[in-house]
Amino acid sequence: MVPVAEKGSKKSNDDVGESQIRLYSGMAFTKQDKIWMQRALNLARKGSGYVSPNPMVGCVIVSVDGDIIGEGFHERFGKEHAEVNAVNSVDDKSKLTKATVYVTLEPCSHHGKTPPCTEILGELKPARVVVAMKDPNPKVNGKGIAYLKEKGIRVETGLLKEKAVELNRFFLHHLEYGRPFLTLKIAQTADGYIAAPNGDSKWITSHKSRELVHRWRASYDAVMVGRNTVETDNPTLTVRHIEGRQPVRIVIDGPYGLSKDLNLFSDQYEEKTIIITHNREQAESDADPMLKLMKTNYFRGKILVVDRHEGHTNLKTAMHTLGDEGITSVLVEGGQALSTALLKQRLVDQLELFIAPKLLGGGTRSLLGLNINRMEDILPFHSFEWNRVGDDMLLTAKI
Repeated sequence: MVPVAEKGSKKSNDDVGESQIRLYSGMAFTKQDKIWMQRALNLARKGSGYVSPNPMVGCVIVSVDGDIIGEGFHERFGKEHAEVNAVNSVDDKSKLTKATVYVTLEPCSHHGKTPPCTEILGELKPARVVVAMKDPNPKVNGKGIAYLKEKGIRVETGLLKEKAVELNRFFLHHLEYGRPFLTLKIAQTADGYIAAPNGDSKWITSHKSRELVHRWRASYDAVMVGRNTVETDNPTLTVRHIEGRQPVRIVIDGPYGLSKDLNLFSDQYEEKTIIITHNREQAESDADPMLKLMKTNYFRGKILVVDRHEGHTNLKTAMHTLGDEGITSVLVEGGQALSTALLKQRLVDQLELFIAPKLLGGGTRSLLGLNINRMEDILPFHSFEWNRVGDDMLLTAKI
């Protein structure tokens, strides 16, 4: 994984600098330009959960008369990109020579699972290509825009860039840091408890809140829990209440001692389950193909072994290992121990905190012990917002 160059760092000779690309401020674009780009962004979002680890991309083609003549989005990883789908939807290809192409991300300029989109656009020669944001992937990074300009196509960039960046925050984070974007979800009572003294936690929040979490599951690459949650709740972590694709399920099981009869290791999505452990000997034994043949209920998922840190599975190593697996986003639905550990190690990028209008007065706290003893060491939010979901309040914060 090659990280994106940080501000002020030396760029490689292959990078195409911003000075070589004409950047437009939002004031230079018309109201209609913004409408078409917003439509392209809405199209791109339809690929959520299905195109990862690729970015979501949408494309709208507008004729010289101001009519949409083609549109498309990147629908599945490994399939045609947005620009190709949009071009293929145009009935009369002759209209493309005077058309404007609105695309949410710089067209690719390299051969991957599909041909470069720049070559297709370069052959068709639309009058104008409007790009929301440059692709920071070192394989592209301005080269696609430069190629189109060399073909005599007018290229304008920066329209609704902020929205394009937010749309693909998982992709961009993974590209820059080599690990997935991690969102921690906590559902607690007003007095800060996630379970009653007897361990019961169903249900603290409203049905609407739980439905929203299932929508999140469908949009993230993976959902993660710790061994305590698996032992106590025996969850399935499946997408229910809504239609959506099933994410990978990740279990942090340092000692590697959970029963393989539990739901995550024995249901229909068993092969989409990953166990992360530091018990190398036992894990390698279970992963041995010959030993598997001797078992009737061997685990068909994936086992990832990482090192140990202070007696526990090294979570930082685990996150980078998941990044190497192509997982760009993780929704954590763990209990107190995992949530606290991730926050202590500064691995949480976003917090989704549901607060139900209920009191328990005892039980299991959502967090316990962040090693903060002074107010000056308090963990601040970079940004946050409050929303109401059913009867609950939802705090969304960037950490």
